[in-house]
Amino acid sequence: MLSIRGLTKQIGGLCAVNGVDLSLGDNEIVGLVGPNGAGKTTLLNMISGISVPTAGTIIFCGEEITGLRAHQICKKGIAKTFQIAESFPGLTALECTMIGALFGNHRKISMGEAKFEAAQILDFVSFPQEKRETIIKNLNVVELKKVQLARALASKPKLLLLDELTTGLNPKESNEAVELIKKIRDNGVSILIIEHVMSVIMGVSNRIVVLDHGEKIAEGHPYEVVNNQKVIDTYLGDMHAF
Repeated sequence: MLSIRGLTKQIGGLCAVNGVDLSLGDNEIVGLVGPNGAGKTTLLNMISGISVPTAGTIIFCGEEITGLRAHQICKKGIAKTFQIAESFPGLTALECTMIGALFGNHRKISMGEAKFEAAQILDFVSFPQEKRETIIKNLNVVELKKVQLARALASKPKLLLLDELTTGLNPKESNEAVELIKKIRDNGVSILIIEHVMSVIMGVSNRIVVLDHGEKIAEGHPYEVVNNQKVIDTYLGDMHAF
């Protein structure tokens, strides 16, 4: 589904991402980990069109999408969530989710259809039914993350890019997020996920890719990666810490 070759992002004198190769198949979850500043979010931003690569290629479903704008890439089937769950503060949770259904793909649907789909997706992510009409600025962090995820899913993506979805969640909420991510995958959506919580990454990933200083230093099955001495030295420290 996704094939990245030699992807590079130069920001001034800093090479944030340097020649990264990465692939992702149908119905696969790939975890992306590494220290702060390793280039993980920059990589997702290039895939989603938020940032333009300096070099390299991105092939999605057989089509090169390198350098396309974010709205173009979204309509081709790639949706992204963000580290900081921000949205349209004056809209309700339901209205924010409707935006994904109305503008996130090439379908032409009515407001009524978008409202129905948005309600179904909010139910899917376990958003409280009694808060659908609550203004976004009055929601807590967990609720904001669920709305952000619902809006991404409303665009009907083939590939979902998740950037620290479980940050700020307690252990129970994180476990629920793991099960939700698996359900999304089981519904036919491939997922590339950034997480610092290794128990989450280990719980959902088919493969893990490790970045450090913008370069890929390891890739493989989760248990291969966490036993890789280079990964332990540069990122995990005590590999049993999680």
